[in-house]
This record gives sequence, structure tokens and C-alpha cells, in this order.
Amino acid sequence: MSDLVEPKPFEPVYETETPILYEVIDQVAWITMHRPDFNNAQNGQMTYALDDAFQRATNDDNVRCIVLGGTGKHFSAGHDIGTPGRDLLKQFDNRLMVPPHVTRPAAELLYTREQEQYLGMCRRWRDVAKPTVAMVQGACIAGGLMLAWCCDLIIASEDAFFQDPVVRMGIPGVEYFAHAFELPPRIAKEFLLLGERMPAARAAQFGMVNKIFPRDQLREETAAIAAKLAAQPRLGAWLTKQAVNHVEELRGKRAAMDAVFHMHHFAHAQNDLTSDNSLGGLDAKSMAAENKRQAGQ
Repeated sequence: MSDLVEPKPFEPVYETETPILYEVIDQVAWITMHRPDFNNAQNGQMTYALDDAFQRATNDDNVRCIVLGGTGKHFSAGHDIGTPGRDLLKQFDNRLMVPPHVTRPAAELLYTREQEQYLGMCRRWRDVAKPTVAMVQGACIAGGLMLAWCCDLIIASEDAFFQDPVVRMGIPGVEYFAHAFELPPRIAKEFLLLGERMPAARAAQFGMVNKIFPRDQLREETAAIAAKLAAQPRLGAWLTKQAVNHVEELRGKRAAMDAVFHMHHFAHAQNDLTSDNSLGGLDAKSMAAENKRQAGQ
């Protein structure tokens, strides 16, 4: 008797076959999320395209620096929880030592998928052997935080803001739980428990953002910073990344993430038992409406 399940018939409706744009200019790889109609919400299609792009940049010896950005008004509105391209039940070819998720029953399905696509992928990108820069404009919400936080530097527009409102769903923050490393503990609690938008200027006060520029200068100024990074000695840049990342590990970053990942999935399982879905009965529309209400929009 098998404890696996038969995958459900499922076919997402993608609005594009190119959720990621890629170009190399002056030894800098520009990786750009390209779902502007959905504020660059991350589905599986985008996540694996991101991984392909990071791998491509890693393998290209002409690339000395990587910039991650997003087209349109916002960097990323987070995980895709409501577009026609939401592909929760689609199985991709896994990149990590994680089994297929679509044959897993109940809470194990999400637990397995997010080990691969969220926690595992972000750790993989954090360890890329080249300097990485997140270029953030507009909203960087929930799952968008993970993409920015796994980069070495964050360069933001003046109108950028950061937010993790998922406590509203009964969930203790996104899967790549770097909150208490990016922010002082009491500020991290505020960020999560209140779920309010943190403007780029305030994020910079805590060291979460490196530099801030007007939106119309963001690309130009980020390119100038990327050029400086690209000019650094290749091995020296890699060793410097490893050195600082190692300090974070000594402070317990990986162990903390592993612990909170399990809390996160206990919350999903609780939601499944007590509400309509693993998100506490909420969806993209209701979350967006509440975010705008809180912001007075």
C-alpha cells in the first residue's frame, strides 16, 4: 500500500512564456522578473526561470556581477496566490535533493514544494559565487523580500517599500526567514506583527537597504554600482561573500531558518484544518485590499 497520492489533473494558464528577461551588459548580468501585469508575483514558472538565469550567469566567465530587478511599477508583490498562472500543483524538474511534491498528501505537498522552490532556491542563489544586487522599486512584499534578501546589496528607489503581512494569515513570516538578521529583533517583531509597509528610507536606517535613489535614476545608479563590483578581483569578491555569509551562519541564520520553516508549515497545516485553505481563507485580492486600506489608499 502506497502512502503517495495520484497527482490531480492541472494546467496553469500562463500569460507569458518569458517570465524572466536576461541580458549581459559590460560584464553585468541583468536578471529581470517580467510579469508586470501581476506585479511580478512569483509562480513556479518564474522561480525555475530565475534559477536558470542565475545558473547561466554563474557559468558565464564574462559575467562579473548580477543584478536582479523587476519590470513595471513594483519589484515583486510576493508569491503567486491568485493569478491564472498560479502553478502550485505543477511538477517541475527539481534542482535540489527534494522529491516531487505533487504526489505528497495533505500538508506534505506544500512542505515539500517550499523546501525546493522557496527556502532551497533562495539559499542556492545567496551562495552564487559572484556579487549580486537587488534593484528594488515600488513594492517588495513577502516572497519579494526573499529575492531581495538573498542578494548581497539592495539598491532601492525612493518610493520603494518592504512588507511582510502574512501574520494576517496566521503564518510567522515568509519561508526564507531572514527578518531577525536583516532587522534588529524588536524591529523585526514590529515588521511582522503589525505587517505595515517599511519605507526604503527607514529600512536603510537598519542596514537592510544600502543606497536609495530617485526612481528615474535607479537603473543608472545601480549600473554604476554593478560596474564597481564587476571590476573587483573575481576570487576576492567570492571569498568576501563567503566570509560574511559564514559569520551569519555562526550567528545561527541557517538553523533559525530551518526552525521557522517548520513553524511556517505548522501554521499552514493549522489553517487547512480550521479554514478554507492553507492561507487562512485569505487570497491575493483580500490581502491586496487590506494592504491598501492600511496604507490609506
